[in-house]
Formats: sequence, structure tokens, C-alpha cells
Amino acid sequence: MGGLGVRIHDFAHPHWRDDVRLILRAARRAPAYITLPKIRNVPDAAEMVAFIEATRRELGVARPVPVQLLVETHGALTRVFDLAALPGVEALSFGLMDFVSAHDGAIPDTAMRSPGQFDHLLVRRAKLEISAACHAHGKVPSHNVSTEVRDISVVANDAARARNEFGYTRMWSIHPAQIEAIVAAFAPRDEEIATATEILLAAQSAQWGPTRHRDTLHDRASYRYYWSVLRRARSTGRAIPQDAAPLFAGSEAMSTQRGDSGR
Repeated sequence: MGGLGVRIHDFAHPHWRDDVRLILRAARRAPAYITLPKIRNVPDAAEMVAFIEATRRELGVARPVPVQLLVETHGALTRVFDLAALPGVEALSFGLMDFVSAHDGAIPDTAMRSPGQFDHLLVRRAKLEISAACHAHGKVPSHNVSTEVRDISVVANDAARARNEFGYTRMWSIHPAQIEAIVAAFAPRDEEIATATEILLAAQSAQWGPTRHRDTLHDRASYRYYWSVLRRARSTGRAIPQDAAPLFAGSEAMSTQRGDSGR
């Protein structure tokens, strides 16, 4: 599996360092990530990330442990670009309910669920800031959970809006029944995959010079976009046309944008 992560106490808690030591000392292998909740400012986050790295070196853990930050306070949101820039941080996750609660009733509880979570302007702003910061620094923006566990169509719609309107590339689930709907919503459609394949194969034949597809001009800028479509299709388990398979042999050369890897 290799995807087991762990969440520790926040910086204000007296035992967060003990959490790190216990986890890294007792684990048979390093966790896939460590989540740091209730981040309030950049120095606190930087100290926690540095302590995790120092501890794993001290205990002889072979590889660095990626860190994910939960953005759910006013302080974190105001410095979200600086948080995304921290070395060792791989993702920023939005803590919707804590963020709403931090406004002491100024945001109604309807913003803790759909459609309010996407439409209330203060919440909308927070989601956009987190996503923009992550993409600026090549990190992963991870969307908050959907609290609906019976009507999976609500979960699917939440995931689709997070992906298509807000630019999130991952989303948390709180129940196994939600996972399939989330993955499907984040995967490109068949027609998107077919279009990306046609454009990239034509570009390859033209040595990556400008080409025309259905009376629309394409160049290296759009090629990067359509390459991301095929990569997203493969990472979400969608079938890739056989003709497109050779493109992945040279994937390292094509991943020219910062943050292409590991999304």
C-alpha cells in the first residue's frame, strides 16, 4: 500500500514533539506523510517541519517524510503562499469546518456543506488562495471532505467542483464509499483523453513545433496542458490509447512545469 499517513497534535500542544519521536521510532517504515493541524503562522510550521526532518535523521529513517499542512486558521490563510513555499511540505489541505468556526458565527453553518461551501465568498476566497499558493510552488492542493455519506452524487458533485472550479488535485474522503466517486470526478473524461492523445501525437510528429487541431492552433504551452490530461488519466486508472503509450517513455523530458511530478 505505502499510503499510510498520520496526523499529530498542533504546535500549541506540549506533546507534538513526543508524537514525532514515537511515530518515527516505532514505525517499521516511515509514514507516507505527517499532517500538521491548526497551523497559525510560518515560523511554527517551519519549526515542526525541521524537527520532523532532524528526528528522522537522528533515528536513521532512510527517506524524508513529506509533510502536509492543514490550513484552517486566519493566520495560516494570510501566509498561505509562504507556507506552500516551505521545503519538506508536499500539500496544503483546507480545514473547512474549523475555518468556518474561527469566524465566530460571521459565516453561517450552511457554509460547512454544499452548496454553501463553494458559494460563500469568504470560504470561496480561502479555497482559491490555498489552490493558487500550491500551484505557484509546485505543491498539492487537497480539498476538504464532503460530510455526505449516503447520497454519493453529492460527493461526486463536490469533487467535480473542487477539481474543475477551484483547481484542487486531491480530495479527502471520510468513508470508503466516497472514494470511487472522488477518483472518478478527478479523472479526465474519455473525450478529453482522446483529444489530448491526438494533439500530442501530432505535436510529436512535428518535433513539438506548432500544430493545428480542428482549426485551433496549439504549441508547447497547450502541449503541457494536454500532457497533464494524460498523466491525470493514468494516475486515476483510466485507459490510455495504445498509440499514446510511447509518450510516457519520454515523460521526464515532457514534465517541464514545476510541480508536474507527484500530483
